[in-house]
Amino acid sequence: MTDGFEISTDPARLDPARIHHWLSTDAYWALGRAREKQDRAIASSLNFGVYDAASGAQVAYARVLTDYATFSWLCDVYVDRSVRGRGLGTDLVTAVRDHLAPYGLRRILLATEDAHDVYRKVGFEPLDVPSQWMHLLFARQPSARDVV
Repeated sequence: MTDGFEISTDPARLDPARIHHWLSTDAYWALGRAREKQDRAIASSLNFGVYDAASGAQVAYARVLTDYATFSWLCDVYVDRSVRGRGLGTDLVTAVRDHLAPYGLRRILLATEDAHDVYRKVGFEPLDVPSQWMHLLFARQPSARDVV
């Protein structure tokens, strides 16, 4: 872990207001997400926080959906802009990987538009056969990219 920071899965340490602010205002995949929806997501997930060791302030976040047996989905990975470039994203994703490794999962999935290099450093790679994967989209939420 980068000096001066620590990672925890203790839900009592999370700063839900800060997490909501980060994601709903600065994360392309969650722009405009309602606080109530974010709080439900946090409550139903395995959460990882990165904290400044001196102040205790949360500086990064990730959450995982998992059955702890075969599958996990890594999502909502966010590092505060004030601490980016210090390797905290790689540290956070490494901690997620290492935390889940003992469960013998078959795979951890994620989706990203812009952080492929971070995830590659930790061992993630593109799907071998993307055409085998499907998804079901419910009503699509408008994003900032929809505004002209």
